[in-house]
Formats: sequence, structure tokens, C-alpha cells
Amino acid sequence: MQTNSAHAPLNVAVVIGSNRHGRFGPVVADWILGHVRDREDLLPEVVDVAEIDLPTSFARTPEAARVLTDVTPRLARADAFVVLTPEYNHSFPAGLKNLIDWHYGEWRAKPVAMVSYGGLAGGLRATEHLRQVFAELHAVTVRDTVSFHNAGASFDDSGRLKGATGPDAAAKAMLDQLVWWGTALREARERRPYAA
Repeated sequence: MQTNSAHAPLNVAVVIGSNRHGRFGPVVADWILGHVRDREDLLPEVVDVAEIDLPTSFARTPEAARVLTDVTPRLARADAFVVLTPEYNHSFPAGLKNLIDWHYGEWRAKPVAMVSYGGLAGGLRATEHLRQVFAELHAVTVRDTVSFHNAGASFDDSGRLKGATGPDAAAKAMLDQLVWWGTALREARERRPYAA
């Protein structure tokens, strides 16, 4: 018997993609998590690459198995993802790529929204690279994104966003799209398992 989850909130994994010392990611994460938590159609769970010690080698060691036992179920139970990425050298961080590459089926036939931050480009080049990677994993990236240009100057010393009108509207549009895709794809997966 199939379950009807059309009206159940979507489980959304909010992935903080930077693990650098002194990173700005938690500030941006707190802001987007506020938007996610304000919605009745989304249930967030944070997945922070700084808290996941994934091996850099793809050997299936006992240590790798232990780490994957913690993070893999969190990604698997997500109906959708919000990925936060800075831009390093015109792309996204190695720690985020490592998390993505250790998993495959967990991303398939699920939507991914992206929030980027950086200097003048606002992380948009990192977002475009992520679109290519997620397409290869059979994930669906939502069209609208949120980007913070000169991100450090966009927030005050307490982490509150200055001039929030534009970013707040962009976050709403992005999350609305994420919910549409997340609901549609969840219903489709329940009717018929996705075959890659």
C-alpha cells in the first residue's frame, strides 16, 4: 500500500558546504534556516561538512563506514536539499565535493536549491558548477537561487542581514520552487521508483 504524503512537510537537508577555519557559512546558514523554519511545509535538518570527517580516499575502510553510517541516512531521508556554498577559486569547496561524491542514490530524483556567497561574483560560479555535478547525479536543481555579493558586508556584527528585502524575496521564491519540485518528485518516487 502506498502512502499519501502530498500534504506532509518535506524533509529538507540544509548542507553547509564550507569547512574552512573562520568560515562565513554559519552566518548565511542561520539566515536561510530562519526562512526554512518559518514554513510549515519544510522540516530542516542541518548537514555541516565541517562536522563530517569524510576520508579523502574512496577506500571502504572501517573509519569511512563509521562516518557514512552517520551522514548517509540523513541525506537519504531528505526529500529536498538546500546547499550553501562559498566560491573558492571560481568553484565550490573540496569538502562539499567530497560529501557529494561519497553519495549517489541519496541525491537521485530530488530537488536541490542553492545559496551562495562570496566576493563580487557572490558565489554564482560555484552554483553553476554545482548544477553540472547534481545533473550527473540525477538531481534537479531549482532555477532560482540566493546569492550574497560581498557577503561579509551584507550582515552586521550580530549576523543579521542588512537590507533584507531583496534576499528575503529571493529566498521565498527559491523555497517555493523547492517545495513544488520536492512534493512532485516525492509523489513520483512513491508511485514508481526512480530508475537511473
